[in-house]
Amino acid sequence: MTATREIPFFNYRGTFAAIEQELTSTFHDVLSRGAFIMQKDLRDFETACAEYLGVKHAFGVGNATDGLHIALRAAGIQPGDEVILPAHTMIATPAAVHFAGGVPVAVDIGPDHMMDAATIEPAITKRTKFIMPVQVNGRTCDMDAIGAVAKKHNLTIVEDAAQALGSRFKGKLAGTFGAASAFSFYPAKVLGCLGDGGLVATDSDAVADKLHGLRDHGRDRDGEITAWGMNTRLDNLQAAFLHLQLKTYQNVIDYRRDIAKAYHEELGTLAEVTLPPAPDADPRHFDVYQNFEMEADKRDALQLHLKANGIGSLVQWSGRAIHQHPKLGLKAHAPVTDKFFTRCVMIPMNVLVTRSDVAYISQVIRGFYGK
Repeated sequence: MTATREIPFFNYRGTFAAIEQELTSTFHDVLSRGAFIMQKDLRDFETACAEYLGVKHAFGVGNATDGLHIALRAAGIQPGDEVILPAHTMIATPAAVHFAGGVPVAVDIGPDHMMDAATIEPAITKRTKFIMPVQVNGRTCDMDAIGAVAKKHNLTIVEDAAQALGSRFKGKLAGTFGAASAFSFYPAKVLGCLGDGGLVATDSDAVADKLHGLRDHGRDRDGEITAWGMNTRLDNLQAAFLHLQLKTYQNVIDYRRDIAKAYHEELGTLAEVTLPPAPDADPRHFDVYQNFEMEADKRDALQLHLKANGIGSLVQWSGRAIHQHPKLGLKAHAPVTDKFFTRCVMIPMNVLVTRSDVAYISQVIRGFYGK
């Protein structure tokens, strides 16, 4: 075994240090112009995001939770409408449904840890109006199957694409399959700002008109207040930071895919772990690897072993699926998800992780299992 090294799960300081000069220059530029709220930097970033996604409209918002909330409202959710979503997601997903007046209904996941389309139809009732697929860990769901169910039952799709900017299914980008979608720019995201931030995207002019007001106190494009809105505008400075990084975003995606490939080369034959799909495992999917979430035998002991060897790891969503928070009253028959949460763990995956780090992390994992 090589000497112990320190590899945090995510190096927040390092992300700043890597492009400190560019970020500092951007900071001085924006502040010297007094450009604080909804200025040209935000408009330019929104235009760049819309072009990247190939949609007509993109709106910077305070965070992805707000984004999902107003996306649902703009798409026409009514009080009591049921929204089907996967049990494997952050609590923000059902919270957005709840605060938009809807009722979240959780269903199970499949072998790739994504919403299982086969579990959707049995959960549909006369109150079901929406499906909210979650494009978790930088992977896009089987949107053909989900779309077929939505079409059959006349349901509206609103995507939680918080973790999936740049991910594709059959060449189509996450966040472009439904009436609207939301993305997160939390600092640890593939594209992350230096605080909270999010984006809502849509190709619908009618939805966009509603989003315009919902994110800014209900004001329409003429400044007239036409509905109850929110104050959830992406900070202009954060938009400038994000736009800077968007220019080299594909390089970041390519690097993360290389690191995922390296993990597969190092750990792919280890029987005690189940890795996420490899970058080229399924030609329908192009994953951006927001996270590298695997299943592992003796998960809790493995985490302690990793920590003892200087390696950070994380069990997503504080170790619970959304229906496993009893005080929220969310119930679900989700045996695959339940088992998954006894085995899931994420290991370091970001642009500061080197091939040497992957070799060390993998060596530690193999050593834990006596391999």
